[in-house]
Amino acid sequence: MNKAKCNFKAGDRVRLIEMGDDPDPIPAGTTGRVAGVYPQRDWLQLDVDWDNGRSLMVSIPPDRVERLSGGTSKSNSSSQGN
Repeated sequence: MNKAKCNFKAGDRVRLIEMGDDPDPIPAGTTGRVAGVYPQRDWLQLDVDWDNGRSLMVSIPPDRVERLSGGTSKSNSSSQGN
């Protein structure tokens, strides 16, 4: 994954679309705030403080989230990992 595809920032609001294999996944549709962004060579890891009180990282791919308006980003577009 190149840096151009890393369009998340700490403070962004996100909604979980899908979480891959996790023994205790966050339910789809849960929203939260990005606490940290950790780009890797071929994937992206987001540390998210979920609104349901949990704190769990997502790995994109395979997990999928969309960015919501209302975070630090002024963009109203959504981004999904595939």
